[in-house]
Amino acid sequence: MARTPGPDQPVDGGGEERPAWDNKLQYLLSCVGFAVGLGNLWRFPYLCQTHGGGAFLIPYIIALAFEGIPLFHIELAVGQRLRRGSVGAWTAISPYLGGMGLGCFTVSFLVSLYYNTVLTWVLWYLLNSFQHPLPWSACPLDLNRTGLVQECRDSSPVSYFWYRRTLNVSADIGDSGPVQWRLLVCLAVSWAVVYLCVIRGIETTGKLRVLQNPRVWLDAATQIFFSLSLALGGHIAFASYNPPRNNCRRDAVSIALVNSMTSLYASIAVFSVLGFKAASDHGRCLDRNILHLINAFDLPEQSVSRDTYTVALARLNASQPAQVAGLPLEACRLEDFLDKSASGTGLAFIVFTEAVLHMPGAPVWAVLFFGMLFSLGLSSMFGNMESIITPLLDLGVMPRRVPKEVLTGLACLLCFFTATCFTLRSGSYWLEIFDQYAAALNLILLAFFEVVGVAYVYGMKRFCDDIAWMTGRRPGFYWRATWKVVSPLLLLTIFLAYVALLASSPPHYKAWNPRYERFPLRQEKPYPGWVLAACVLLSFLPTLWVPVVALGQLLARCRQKTRDPPQDRCPKPRGGRAC
Repeated sequence: MARTPGPDQPVDGGGEERPAWDNKLQYLLSCVGFAVGLGNLWRFPYLCQTHGGGAFLIPYIIALAFEGIPLFHIELAVGQRLRRGSVGAWTAISPYLGGMGLGCFTVSFLVSLYYNTVLTWVLWYLLNSFQHPLPWSACPLDLNRTGLVQECRDSSPVSYFWYRRTLNVSADIGDSGPVQWRLLVCLAVSWAVVYLCVIRGIETTGKLRVLQNPRVWLDAATQIFFSLSLALGGHIAFASYNPPRNNCRRDAVSIALVNSMTSLYASIAVFSVLGFKAASDHGRCLDRNILHLINAFDLPEQSVSRDTYTVALARLNASQPAQVAGLPLEACRLEDFLDKSASGTGLAFIVFTEAVLHMPGAPVWAVLFFGMLFSLGLSSMFGNMESIITPLLDLGVMPRRVPKEVLTGLACLLCFFTATCFTLRSGSYWLEIFDQYAAALNLILLAFFEVVGVAYVYGMKRFCDDIAWMTGRRPGFYWRATWKVVSPLLLLTIFLAYVALLASSPPHYKAWNPRYERFPLRQEKPYPGWVLAACVLLSFLPTLWVPVVALGQLLARCRQKTRDPPQDRCPKPRGGRAC
């Protein structure tokens, strides 16, 4: 783009021949694998359920049309035309924008740390699924072997296996505790699998009132970033291996639509599991109440069924209200058992694992489920690592004679050692912090700089000329309007709303504390001051590359002008006078 050669000339890919995809299908599957990840399975269904079901699709589709697809098209076009990674591409557009590539590189590094930790947990559950009965199906015996562990009895076997047997979580984020060696071993295996795959190269690779709530629109817009993996640099890297004349516009639309349809399809399966679990829990709740009624009123066995419970309770309450009031009856409402807090790890490692226990052949379903999660997350990790490795290769941080396999191994090793903090007893709390603060704000700001950099720094006409050369057609009004006006305004609005939302509610976390008076509910605690400082640092550290690099370029040019005084712009011709 900047410094782009003539339309008929190939673009320099960094001084050596650029690798290429074997075929178009390989590229499309790699992009879909990078975009479709764990968030499609557990974050999108959770947001749909929280914000009124189908009503959430309205802001989601609007955000997809005016934010997701236009930005996706920009990233594919930039990578394909310049044939470089994120750092090299944005530096080529303008040296002042080089910080955007470093910002994308930093976000990808931070995301890779905690994303592969989630795969570590998935691997642990996968390994534990090859046994019958499943280890989270019953509470273990206590030390005296005379009863069950109290913490498990007070919560549930599924929650106990997750919080105690897997995480061995502490009751406070300040209590780091020792490294959990079983998680450390699984973490090493996960990074080894990622390394072995990456070194093979690119070939591996009715409720409309809810819409008045600004949080709904904010969640819909941010979901687009997580779902399409925008502003991470991975799609720029993937597109850089395409032939220059590839139709990137068609790729952007098709991949985005496939990604969204995958989210909708996953929601059907997730809601089926949630409904199955809710119906099972509701039935067991009714059974407990029925047992209390039969024992208290000396009723015949099976005289009260689940279907007749409501009528029987009303009859007994009318005739003997005092005795009914003294019974420990639970409020069994089906809506209460649809766990609306089931998002992220809670959905995968608590809700789904409990649902699997009620299925015939539970170990088989557990192996299939966690095997699917591992492969789903692994494909996204390929894109994350490509977002790290490609900029390092383009920047030449190591001599060209050093094989890519060595650089990839060093990067994976660095990520492994950095991610060991998530294997501490407080590691799950820190993973939540990384998930909430390391990506969201940074991705929004970096995407804003991307679209502004292309539309106003590089220039809309030049960018449209490049698109026409690559695809054979100039972008229409929809693309030009979204790139120049709609997307920047939408991103800026989302950023301001996000900051206002964070400022209005003090950050807190939910701790698993068996000594909490309302246990097994998780105890809400405010973050200590030093943790809040870490949250702020994670929220803006990657984006700080943008002004730092721009300021550095400006100071370097000022020093250059100071050292080299301007020469006479109108030199004196030979044998004549100066003008």
